[in-house]
Amino acid sequence: MFPWHQYLFGLIFLAAGVTHFTKPHWYERIIPPYIPAHKSVVLLSGIIEMVLGFMLLNADTQSGAAWCIIVLLILFLPVHIYMLQDERASLNLPKWLLILRIPLQFGLMYWAYQYV
Repeated sequence: MFPWHQYLFGLIFLAAGVTHFTKPHWYERIIPPYIPAHKSVVLLSGIIEMVLGFMLLNADTQSGAAWCIIVLLILFLPVHIYMLQDERASLNLPKWLLILRIPLQFGLMYWAYQYV
């Protein structure tokens, strides 16, 4: 039995992964232009998020999943910076929220580290 917050974290990653398939156009808009194959990147990252969400909810794989989530969140930082720089990529979110998302990434990394 895991703590409730571990289930919540796993479900967040599962849900985020699913939205890569239900709303791929959102994710395609926020990928910086220097990253190729936006559609493929969106689908692959969605699959990775779902797999890591499931892995986090398995005692045998939770530590590896937590480390992979930390790496994934580091890899996503350029996306958050790009959203601040490009109006179309901002998804019409307020600037303060886009700024807040960057330290939130580090909070999520810390949260993932709790399961290493």
